[in-house]
Amino acid sequence: MGLTLRDFERAAKRISGIIHETDLDFSSTFSELTGGEVWLKCENRQKTGSFKIRGAANKIGAMVERGEATPVVASSAGNHAQGVAYAATQNGIRSTIVMPRAAPIAKVQATEGYGARVVLCGDCYDDAYARAMEICEEEGATFLHPFNDYEVMAGQGTIGLEILSQLPTVDTVIVPVGGGGLLAGVATCIKQANPRVRVVGVQAEGADAVVRSYREGHLTESENVSTIADGIAVKCPGDKTVELIMKYADDMVTVSDNDISAAILMLMERTKQIVEPSGAASLAAVLSGHIDVKDRKAVCLLSGGNIDVSVIHRVVELGLVSRHRRLKFFVRLNDAPGSLMKLLQVVADSNANILTINHDRMCLSLTPSEILVHIGCEVGGQHHADTLIENLTAAGYSPTLE
Repeated sequence: MGLTLRDFERAAKRISGIIHETDLDFSSTFSELTGGEVWLKCENRQKTGSFKIRGAANKIGAMVERGEATPVVASSAGNHAQGVAYAATQNGIRSTIVMPRAAPIAKVQATEGYGARVVLCGDCYDDAYARAMEICEEEGATFLHPFNDYEVMAGQGTIGLEILSQLPTVDTVIVPVGGGGLLAGVATCIKQANPRVRVVGVQAEGADAVVRSYREGHLTESENVSTIADGIAVKCPGDKTVELIMKYADDMVTVSDNDISAAILMLMERTKQIVEPSGAASLAAVLSGHIDVKDRKAVCLLSGGNIDVSVIHRVVELGLVSRHRRLKFFVRLNDAPGSLMKLLQVVADSNANILTINHDRMCLSLTPSEILVHIGCEVGGQHHADTLIENLTAAGYSPTLE
């Protein structure tokens, strides 16, 4: 079947009353850091908090136009669930979302709040998927795949139309990738409208099935995935999405969880907005140097902002470490009065803020008169961290970084 530019134009018209045309914001900070002109396509401000509403709305809208207004079912504990729930409600269609029992309560409540019936089943996505298929059979409902569906991809690809309209001189678009629906849609749309624009996909290192498929020239699955970016932690991409990606994407790269966390932290501090780990992958690739945007007009697609509150602290801490603003080290001291005070004075004189101190007397390499002191500090960056270590060394200590 494939997709044509007309498919994206029809999708844009179909979903226009349901979705927002999200902002395209210029970032002077990220432009200065990279030597390019960096713009942020803010799908984290989209209805339901992510781009997923576009694909769901187009799929359901197309079903209604064809007279296929059956109830819909999806299996997801993430953004797809909320997108399907909202789009179905807007079209007057009943929706059921099957989630694993361990799904975060906030996501369960949000999905219910958009009008869906939520069914909790099993311990993992596969269990939820199996139950979703059973419900489809029992109730005559239609299953909505999160990415491997041309009408879903057409909806996601409407972002490409918006980018070309908002920044006609764009020459690079960078897109997060999980199962591949977003990149397949955006790349197909943009390349058909303006082949000169470079489109690059970004995956997490711990969930790189699409990158490997792209490089090897055939569909490849991952046995296991491990990444902080749960929204793009997909083991098996779609055959339809991979086919379009191999045809239209110019390149693909991976980023580490540290890269992603650092990007989230900078987005919070510099742009005052919350972006989920999967949504920040595009900017992470630029800030880490995996994608060179020097002297280019680049759009980083921030695909979503639905980050769990319980995860924010962990992501921020990891981001601070990645930006060299957290430093952990240990030193060996004589276990005598005043020894710790002298050590802490060196740290204080170096203008570092102590966050944690831990004493260890159980290390087998210690003599009875020694102690290991573990210290966690807040510092201003790599140069400040180096200065602290130099000052400790000059004072006669032998700090070891952790």
